[in-house]
Amino acid sequence: MRTHLRILSVPIVLALAALPAEGQGEHAHAAGSAMGGLGEVVFPTSGSAQAQAAFIRGVALMHSFEYPAAKTAFEEAQRLEPAFAMAYWGEAMTYNHPIWMEQDSAAARAALARLGATPRERAVKAPTERERDWLAALEVLYGPGSKPSRDSAYAGAMQRVFEKYPDDPEAAVFYALALLGTAHGGRHVPTYMRAAALMEEVFRDHPRHPGAAHFLIHAYDDPTHAPLGLRAARAYSRIAPGAAHAQHMTSHIFIALGMWDDMVRANEVAQGVVNEARAARGQPATWCGHYAFWLEYGYLQQGRDAEALRILRDCHAEASAPGASMPVVRSFVSMRSRYLLDTEDWGGPAAELFARTASDNVARLQDAYAAAFAFLRDGEIEGGIVLAEEVTRLREVIIADPGAARVGVSYPDVSRVLAQQLSSLLYLADGRPDEAVALLTLSAELEERIPFEFGPPFIDKPTRELLGEVLLGLGRPAEARAAFEAALRQAPLRVQSLRGLAMAHERAGDLARAGEVRAMITEIQRPASAQAAVR
Repeated sequence: MRTHLRILSVPIVLALAALPAEGQGEHAHAAGSAMGGLGEVVFPTSGSAQAQAAFIRGVALMHSFEYPAAKTAFEEAQRLEPAFAMAYWGEAMTYNHPIWMEQDSAAARAALARLGATPRERAVKAPTERERDWLAALEVLYGPGSKPSRDSAYAGAMQRVFEKYPDDPEAAVFYALALLGTAHGGRHVPTYMRAAALMEEVFRDHPRHPGAAHFLIHAYDDPTHAPLGLRAARAYSRIAPGAAHAQHMTSHIFIALGMWDDMVRANEVAQGVVNEARAARGQPATWCGHYAFWLEYGYLQQGRDAEALRILRDCHAEASAPGASMPVVRSFVSMRSRYLLDTEDWGGPAAELFARTASDNVARLQDAYAAAFAFLRDGEIEGGIVLAEEVTRLREVIIADPGAARVGVSYPDVSRVLAQQLSSLLYLADGRPDEAVALLTLSAELEERIPFEFGPPFIDKPTRELLGEVLLGLGRPAEARAAFEAALRQAPLRVQSLRGLAMAHERAGDLARAGEVRAMITEIQRPASAQAAVR
């Protein structure tokens, strides 16, 4: 047993060597091309030089949430040195995804069992006190109790590691990530700011650390705090060009600031890294998933509807193929709903695209919501009533399912907002405008109480935006203007809300302000205008 540390005197600048990335739902992404970098990580251990290199590669990949590729790297470290305790720590850590509230504790415990049958047996195989401290914190994460209780206890354990080793950037980074993983009710700003304070110091002292930049973005990716994360967003894509997730993550800040050109570019690069890696493995390109959904949304904001439709068609081909996975089907349904609600092209080609959703109630509910919305906005009331009732029924089925937590901690409230929106449109169709406005107002207040979810609006049709449109239709432009302004505070520079705001100013007689808002839309959609001019 070795009793010394091979302290690395300089950071290891990582380059990927053919690292596979197998799918894990919509969050598993390709690790990048053979020459892609992962940033700089210093994590001294007692491992041999070769095993240490694989270990460091795994840690860097894990900091960019490239979990499958990280697992492969840690397994390589184990192969090179079967008694290397920290390699088993690393593999077990790849099964914990704090930001996504995902954890495969059974797989993690199985990985640890290969090191030793009990925590004591595992601890004695770690030759240094520092490594034993890291293992002890991990034992808390995968110990007894519910996931929320273990997550909180693990954050406490990582705080103790950090306090014991205050100059260790990895202790600070993993402590910050553990804090973010305690926000089970959604974004909890005080907790997020505690994590950000830790990361600010690491990012200052280690400006090429992938975890520091990455987790700062997560801490700041809401419209209020996003300006604080812009420096990290600008840096992260350069720190880890070989990680698709790093390219995408920058767009969390860009979308919160309405920086549509940057948001689109980031997701184009991320999707390109994914498809490049798939091509290297002999797999076809994919246009379903997290990055594709964000890219479609960005194209829609820029007025590039044809390109958004192309992505949707390609995803549809995957989702309608025999054996399509449920994440792929859900991805298509989300993209189709987003396209229809943002373009309002109810009778266009997207309306003719369908996928098998019968086995998944979440996908069926979203499909039914989009269809009901289309019927009601087009005045086809009978069809809207049937589908609105289906939304309510499916909502009740999903909430009653003990496994419904898998679709998001706020799903009961989100689905309630969807059902109330449809009910308000039915009130409007029935000649009861005051009841429609009152219900939409209540629904908007409920939506604003739901913990903020980064990215495209988590309610496909933001309720304040819908309220503004209804108020415009009722000839109440001043109230409509207030509704659109509130919608834009939640989704800055969202074009659909800007259009409504311009119209509200116009109908209220403020032509100057209407012109200013329309100029903003023109600037956002400049890429589409440029393409049209070329054609």
